[in-house]
Amino acid sequence: MGVEKAIEIRSLTKTYGKNRGINEVSFEVERGEIFGFLGPNGAGKSTTIRCLLGLIKADSGSASILGMDTVKSHKEVLRKIGYMPSEAMFYPSMKVSEVIKFAADVRKMDCSQEAAKLCERLKVDTKKRIDELSLGNRKKVSIVCAMQHKPELFIFDEPTSGLDPLMQAEFFALIKEYNQQGATCFLSSHVLSEVRKYCGRAAIIREGRLVRVDSIENLSHTNAKHVKISGINELSLEPMANVERTEDSLEFVYSGNINELLSALQGRSIKDLTIEEPSLEEIFMHYYDKE
Repeated sequence: MGVEKAIEIRSLTKTYGKNRGINEVSFEVERGEIFGFLGPNGAGKSTTIRCLLGLIKADSGSASILGMDTVKSHKEVLRKIGYMPSEAMFYPSMKVSEVIKFAADVRKMDCSQEAAKLCERLKVDTKKRIDELSLGNRKKVSIVCAMQHKPELFIFDEPTSGLDPLMQAEFFALIKEYNQQGATCFLSSHVLSEVRKYCGRAAIIREGRLVRVDSIENLSHTNAKHVKISGINELSLEPMANVERTEDSLEFVYSGNINELLSALQGRSIKDLTIEEPSLEEIFMHYYDKE
């Protein structure tokens, strides 16, 4: 038998009446991967994660973590993961040191050495009370709580929102270190640059449905071009996307035949023309926006 997947999700569905949930979501995460889960806010990322962890009950479908059914083996699953929710909520009157120790005590583990290392790396002031902390500093406490027991699998839901750039870099440095020691990381994010830089593969979710699962390299590959034209602000040509106009310029992403673009421009009063590779954001917006 082969090694179990870190995560297996099969046809996971959760509806909230008229509000959007998730519909028939299926994908796998291999052990040892840093896997991205990408989508705009409200796409269904958090719902998928909460169903995966058994925090909310899915209407249908199944999920397993490290070879264990997340419903039947719920407690055992939670022992082996480090989960960081998108919103860091703690008892406001507790000191940071108390919260971190409480998280370790719940697991019946002594994590003091690893916690001290993490607090030093992330510049966490353990003497302050939770209600004295900014959003970014509460996030850092949440990171320590998720990492201090050195789990086999990390599940992070929008982990870097609220962190300054230096702390974001330190967070990902820690992720890479744990990953090199064998840990798997599942990273939910709407920040495209994060996913491209640190993940090997990613799943893209849009309006509760999985759009695509592939390597970052393949997801980033496109025949589309970013086109800037000075001298005109109207052009009838398909397919054009992300069109921006000024009085005398036109900018868009074009995914058609480049010769047809050049033919359409023939005879027009063009001052300047730039054709270049689209940005990662433009490529992924194609996945977000297309019907």
